[in-house]
Amino acid sequence: MRVENYIIDRIERLCEEKHMSRYRLSQKAGISQSSISTLLNRKSIPSIPTLEKICTGFGMTLAQFFAAGDEYPDLTEEQRNLLSTWKKLSEQERELVKAYMQGIIKE
Repeated sequence: MRVENYIIDRIERLCEEKHMSRYRLSQKAGISQSSISTLLNRKSIPSIPTLEKICTGFGMTLAQFFAAGDEYPDLTEEQRNLLSTWKKLSEQERELVKAYMQGIIKE
């Protein structure tokens, strides 16, 4: 598979997995909706800075984007398990977990 096709296919798959519309991805990534549509309609491929913004919109790093399967590179098993669980949470549940964590951290 060509790299260009892999990138676009991966973005589409992540949108499906995260139940994220093109519009929502554009909002979270800080990229215009027309740019996202152009990419996903295979009329262009993203530059590295654009792909980094898309990854940020998905809440992942470039390394995670290109990792084989759904594995997280350079993480301990415990961290992988936590992130795997995190992926299963809804956006509202994630906000609750973040609020809880901030509440227990003593700064």
